Amino acid sequence: MKAMILAAGRGNRMRPLTDHSPKPLLEVGGRALIVHQIRRLREAGITELVINHAHLGEQIEQALGDGRAYDVRIQYSPEGPGQALETGGGIHRALALLGPEPFLVVNGDIWCDLDYRRLRLEAHDLAQIVLVDNPPHHPEGDFALRAGRARLDANGDRQLTFAGIGLYHPHLFADRDPGAFPLAPLLREAMAAGRCGGLYHAGVWLDIGTPERLQTLDRMLRSSQMKR
Repeated sequence: MKAMILAAGRGNRMRPLTDHSPKPLLEVGGRALIVHQIRRLREAGITELVINHAHLGEQIEQALGDGRAYDVRIQYSPEGPGQALETGGGIHRALALLGPEPFLVVNGDIWCDLDYRRLRLEAHDLAQIVLVDNPPHHPEGDFALRAGRARLDANGDRQLTFAGIGLYHPHLFADRDPGAFPLAPLLREAMAAGRCGGLYHAGVWLDIGTPERLQTLDRMLRSSQMKR
């Protein structure tokens, strides 16, 4: 299975740290955020990676190269500055590199101790997404989960937060035109059609969206509270 790391965001909430460095290269626990992701994917046996980039993306390619230093193979899907393809458009642009089989997609600005080998796409499903408890900065959540199925309507089930981790079939994007579009509407359509699974992760998950959260994660990693 191949995996894609989403690394094209501008990181406006991280400024001024991202004025001269792309967010995925910001360091926590002595390593770049994106290197933590690569190591976790490698531990799960995933060695074929695609990384998209835009803002200062050449720095990402210079830092990671072809992936040989991490025992993986990296291909890049550059989007160019100012294009802002959003999550759905960025994945769509990379489909030729990802191939015809289901692939894993992870946000480049999260830290999560999920074992990616837990994800499985059921027959006829277009997606399986990972859901976590709602963090303080997103208390309303995104979707509900019942019996392994992601749902639009809670109907008594509590809302959970989309972790920015999902397993997708290329057919999820089949009818979309190239260009900028979000991922969430595609997931909602799959849920409405009963073709989106869900996996609850009760472990550690952090959205590293601000300098304060970056500092918190750095302290946690340096104090050995979490596996690096």
